[in-house]
Amino acid sequence: MFYALLLKHEQVWAHINALQRLVLEHGYPYQYYVDQHSIFRFVRNRDNRYYKAGSITDEYLSQWKQVLNDCGVKVIYALSPQAKGKIERPYGWIQDHLVRTCVRENVTTIQSARKVLAEEVRQYNYKRVRSTTEEIPHMRFQKALKAKQSLFLEFKLPPLFKSPEDLFCFRLQRSTDAYRKVSINNIPIKVNGVDPHQSITIRVYPLNPTVSGMRFWHENQLIDVQTFKIQDLKGVSSFNS
Repeated sequence: MFYALLLKHEQVWAHINALQRLVLEHGYPYQYYVDQHSIFRFVRNRDNRYYKAGSITDEYLSQWKQVLNDCGVKVIYALSPQAKGKIERPYGWIQDHLVRTCVRENVTTIQSARKVLAEEVRQYNYKRVRSTTEEIPHMRFQKALKAKQSLFLEFKLPPLFKSPEDLFCFRLQRSTDAYRKVSINNIPIKVNGVDPHQSITIRVYPLNPTVSGMRFWHENQLIDVQTFKIQDLKGVSSFNS
């Protein structure tokens, strides 16, 4: 099955959201095969400029990788684009066909191009017969499920998590001050249900294009839930970067 989304810039949250859609619809994959992009893997001396000491996100374990770890999914990193040839070929065909279709239909906005891309993906997954397998991808996947030959595992929340929002999110580590507050981008936030000078985990996820939710955890317990404007949280491994 094929997934694609057209964006102006590659985004951390877009990859986490893609993973969420995959897991909730099909279950946990056996393995995840990706390239060496910094979204997927921190490489010393290559990505140091993006991960300065004191940054509000984990310095060595990417947000995307933390999600995979909590899902219990192993990640394999391709050493070169050529090593991912099996998926790069259909992506290349889709990209080329997308450009040609947009030119032919005089598509000039990214919103309209996304509709073209969505139709291309639908055709690829549910209509077109692959030359390599001589089957339609959706039918081939359903056949594997019926024959119990799929390596996907049924989705179940990991122990202690209360909601998919605790799993598919950004993770921040903070300690409360003497007033039971934490600071994000110099914004003080009062945390309910915790004592001063305690370590907490903040799980951040977008509710809509302008508002994000925050779930505060302490000692494996959900202690508080709040909402904030996304514009106030710029830098939280941003939803837009």
